[in-house]
Amino acid sequence: MSHHRSYENAEASALYWQQRGIVTEIAQPRRWQVWAHRGIYTSPLARQAVLALARTHGNRAVELVSETQTRQAQVSVVLNGVRYDRRQFELESDRGVLRVNGRPYGGRLRFQPNAYGSFTLVNAVPIETYLRGVVPHEIGYNAPFAAVEAQAVLARTYALASRQRFAVDDYELCADTQCQVYRGLQDTTTTADRAIANTRGQILTYQNRPIDALYSSTTGGITANFNDLWDGTPRPYLQSVWDAAARGRERNPWNLSSESTVRTFLQRRQGFNEVGWRTFRWRRQSTLGEIRQTLQAFLRLSGDRQTKIGEVLSLTVTERAASGRVLSLQAQTDLGPITIRKDEIIDAFHAPDSTFFYLEPLRQGDRLTGYAFIGGGLGHGVGMSQTGSYALARQGLNYRQILDFYYTSARLQTIQSVSLAGNCRFSSPLITLADRILSPSRNL
Repeated sequence: MSHHRSYENAEASALYWQQRGIVTEIAQPRRWQVWAHRGIYTSPLARQAVLALARTHGNRAVELVSETQTRQAQVSVVLNGVRYDRRQFELESDRGVLRVNGRPYGGRLRFQPNAYGSFTLVNAVPIETYLRGVVPHEIGYNAPFAAVEAQAVLARTYALASRQRFAVDDYELCADTQCQVYRGLQDTTTTADRAIANTRGQILTYQNRPIDALYSSTTGGITANFNDLWDGTPRPYLQSVWDAAARGRERNPWNLSSESTVRTFLQRRQGFNEVGWRTFRWRRQSTLGEIRQTLQAFLRLSGDRQTKIGEVLSLTVTERAASGRVLSLQAQTDLGPITIRKDEIIDAFHAPDSTFFYLEPLRQGDRLTGYAFIGGGLGHGVGMSQTGSYALARQGLNYRQILDFYYTSARLQTIQSVSLAGNCRFSSPLITLADRILSPSRNL
């Protein structure tokens, strides 16, 4: 039904189609995809009806994919010289540690079939053990202790709020930056372990539910609203805030919806929490030829196999949020205008590190040759800035104050006091992580 860079937009798309009578499921074979539910639309007639309905709503990327598998994958395990062939099996160790390609993992390992005709290796661990494999790798090894504590609360909250993401494959979270970086028990640290213990069971909530605890590397001096990057229901706790300790009571005194104010803001180099970081300010250049190549590749990944761009003539920012993020970028091509929106801009154009930028034309004489993307921040810029949390901790803020700085109207509560109904698929705090099998040669 649709292709997306992020789960957030896939979720919004899935809801859009469900409201129009099509039952959907969300998958991630490469980019995120919204599928008409395979278990419901089983007949050719039903699938054609879905196809027709989608096209009446102007969905050019909808496609009916049929695949015949002539072989069925099988997993084999050899124990004490005996080979066992299974479609699914679990492994446990009496020592509590299992190794995959040399990396140690706690809990259990389970091989199971996935929705793409292959297998997924899933690690099932208690949530506090899971955090040991996330916190040091997400926040970094030199972070001040209060920043590490804030990261522990966010990682725990994010895990509990995101368990529905991989329902199509029967696990909860992936192990990379599409969720949170998870490396099992490799390179755990005493600092991170102490921060996890100090905040044990604590999560951020809004209306007694775990929040979407989004965070990013660097914001560029101002965080983004949730809907500056993604469609769907607004998150009142993810509002744009000025990322400076001296901002005063007003969380965001800037309105960066005009090109002139964005340029003025991005020329400022002092007074922000992230001063001194490489990604706080940046300049990246692309030729028109490079822009055409990345844009064409993006269209193909997005399901558009018909558009063949011969030439990109110009780029224009056509809409911008108050946080300065580009909401809409139009590429004028030999085939006409192509508009890319919100976080899809990062996939469509190679140069920018975030959607917080302005364009500067590059010319040779009177001829336009490309564009410089001049911007700030790394990542989506929603929620806590990890680099900003370093500065706040060094200025003496504790982890509660750091979280309050970035998340509007969110409360710090314990897991036991929060409603975890709805998509909760287990009663105990158990999280499963996936490590996709990339080739048959991978072994335990």
